[in-house]
Amino acid sequence: MLITFVAVYLAVTIAIGLMAARRVHGSTDFLVAGRSLPLYMNVATVFATWFGAETVLSVSATFAKDGLNGIPGDPFGATVCLVLAALLFARLFYSLNLLTIGDFYKVRYGKSVEVLTSVAIVLSYLGWTSAQLTALGLVIHVLSSGAIELNHAIMLGAVVVLVYTVFGGMWSVAFTDLFQTVIIVVGLFLVAGLVGGQAGGMEKVLAQAAADGKFVMFPADMDATAWWAMAGVFFAFAFGSIPQQDVFQRMTSAKDEKTAVRGTLIGASVYFLMAFVPIYIAYAALVAHPELKELFNSEDAREIQRILPDLVLGKMPLWAQVMFFGALLSAILSTASGAILAPTATFTENILRPFVPNMGDRQFLLTMRIILVTFTSFALLFALNSQSTMYEMVQNAYNVTLTGAFVPLVAGAFWKRANTQGALLSVVLGVGTWLILDQLKIETMVPANLLGLAASAVGMLVGSFAPELIKHKGHSIETALHMAKAAAAKH
Repeated sequence: MLITFVAVYLAVTIAIGLMAARRVHGSTDFLVAGRSLPLYMNVATVFATWFGAETVLSVSATFAKDGLNGIPGDPFGATVCLVLAALLFARLFYSLNLLTIGDFYKVRYGKSVEVLTSVAIVLSYLGWTSAQLTALGLVIHVLSSGAIELNHAIMLGAVVVLVYTVFGGMWSVAFTDLFQTVIIVVGLFLVAGLVGGQAGGMEKVLAQAAADGKFVMFPADMDATAWWAMAGVFFAFAFGSIPQQDVFQRMTSAKDEKTAVRGTLIGASVYFLMAFVPIYIAYAALVAHPELKELFNSEDAREIQRILPDLVLGKMPLWAQVMFFGALLSAILSTASGAILAPTATFTENILRPFVPNMGDRQFLLTMRIILVTFTSFALLFALNSQSTMYEMVQNAYNVTLTGAFVPLVAGAFWKRANTQGALLSVVLGVGTWLILDQLKIETMVPANLLGLAASAVGMLVGSFAPELIKHKGHSIETALHMAKAAAAKH
């Protein structure tokens, strides 16, 4: 019965995505849903895209093991990211009337910075997309009782996501997100009530978590290195995920500026509150079934992510299994579809198109679909060969954009003096510093990603104040906004 339900659920999701694909008539429809999403759909896309596999399976299990101290990035850093993006960038991005976030770097700094930052953004999605494909494979593997080997299950999951995203783009993502958001909220709350009851009620679960020190985020005896490590994880999410195409896409898919801001803020609030539901379920599971703690002893870090699936399959009635796996699949599919669409858009528009400037809209749309399949294949290979948890995959992904795209974005939006030379130096120094420290395993008190962020800021300052050896190829924000307004008036 459970497997039948899952098969039907996946079929319904694909059907919704394919029906939504009928709204796609060009690249604007495919990438930003024609810039026409109402508030409720905009909120759903923000929430469902961010509430993914790592939130349900990995963050909840990490809390059960390490407490709040182990999860500064998600949901705390991720929520800060969405709030900052809404307050600082939503109106600007919407007013500029751009297709991708890479277009911002092109308008502000020129083609060279556009390509360089877009490469960093696209590469960052490998980890995030791989995390979702890994989770989808894990669910299929668990539900088949091991009959479908994990790697084969990951491949099967990738095909499901690919089918409806490749045809409908952002329209398919928006409609399936709306459907999946309802399933996530209803399913997780019902399962939370059941598991909490098995553990003796919410009061007992919270009291036990407090007694075990799980609510202590900043222990008094924490040394400076540990503080810096926590800051590194927090800022990877809080700053590193702002210059991402999926954040940009959701804001610019709204029907107007006001909706872009409100939708992102409300979506962030719902996401933050809902993130604690799987956290509560996971800890209640340990209180009710202490034997699940054995998963923490596995040499494979991914094993702790099985706490909730193992609990639900082994200890829950069928209706709870249906609701939990419905919610879990919804979380994974909604995030995965956005995670393969975003880098596809950035690569096609900002890395490939500068070399083929005369590409027509129909050819551009076809090229995007080909790139989408290609990127999914690369993410699949990454997922099949990674031993990291989903939380670790996502964290590492955001380090790329933290060190290579965040400073040029902020400086470009708020500092008139920022120029092409400063942006190029910022990207090279930021990513270069982080990669050298990270790959050579050089031990420093300050994490490699924060040193890379600092180097990126230094590069921007030095490059922008130094004599201009590389000519500035971009426009000021004021000029860019005027150009966007003039272009909109023509249409």
